[in-house]
Amino acid sequence: MRPGDTISVNDRMQQGYSYVLEAPAGRIDDAAFTPHFTPEQMLEMGIFEGRYINDCRGEFPGIWYERAKIAAKPDPALNFFGVKSRQPLSEWRRKGWILGPDPRGWFQWYCRYYLGRRLPEVDRRQIGRWRAFRRHAAQVKANCDQNDLSCRPRQRQALLQWSYDCMI
Repeated sequence: MRPGDTISVNDRMQQGYSYVLEAPAGRIDDAAFTPHFTPEQMLEMGIFEGRYINDCRGEFPGIWYERAKIAAKPDPALNFFGVKSRQPLSEWRRKGWILGPDPRGWFQWYCRYYLGRRLPEVDRRQIGRWRAFRRHAAQVKANCDQNDLSCRPRQRQALLQWSYDCMI
């Protein structure tokens, strides 16, 4: 996948959507956006109970799925911290967290941004949401001994799912 390629999306939640890659994969255009992990690393570590973009293999690089922890049914044990740390999609919609053409939310946006899709208004809003999430890292630092990964595992899992350093 490279700039200029058109990606067609036909999965369980979105059909007939397409986008053009405008930047090389992995390029971050906003200095305020410094994700700690790539989407591939996040999937390999274990996020969203193994049930997130499993039906999107036609959209995302196959290598992302080679070591991904995925399952047919949600399994909190697949999460890096082994805990449930997500809300249902209905709650995301209710709170207005689903933005633009990304019906699965922030991580789907991040995957598409990482591949090279650019939608300036959506990107600005999602990066703003990502920046606001750093308060959770501050809470972990303030309340946990350094390297005590058993402290606040749900919050650490959430940090991972937002591509923040969860090992703080």
